[in-house]
Amino acid sequence: MISLLVTLLISLLIFSLVWWVVTILPLPPPFAQVIRAIVAVILVIWLITVLLPYAGYSVHPLLR
Repeated sequence: MISLLVTLLISLLIFSLVWWVVTILPLPPPFAQVIRAIVAVILVIWLITVLLPYAGYSVHPLLR
């Protein structure tokens, strides 16, 4: 359980760093919003993939 918490903490730090870098870069508004949306979708999919085995699922529902 501790390894899960450490993995989540490190991964969320990496995703927050990517989010911060995207907000700092002077990109035009549509491109910045698209990149932020892509990062958010990747984060959600990654969280689902990491947390599903702890909920009792052995197969990822998106792979069925």
